[in-house]
Amino acid sequence: MGRNNERNIKKHNDKLHKAQDKVKQAEIVRKEKLKQIVKKFNENNTPDTNKI
Repeated sequence: MGRNNERNIKKHNDKLHKAQDKVKQAEIVRKEKLKQIVKKFNENNTPDTNKI
């Protein structure tokens, strides 16, 4: 019996896909947070408050 049987391959792929999904989800969350930060920054720095 080899190590590369269907059950082990499926288990490995499931673990791999779970890890990939976690990375994708983290990237999406980071982008959303960045959007919110930029939006808040732009709201706080309107042209009339940006005078030097």
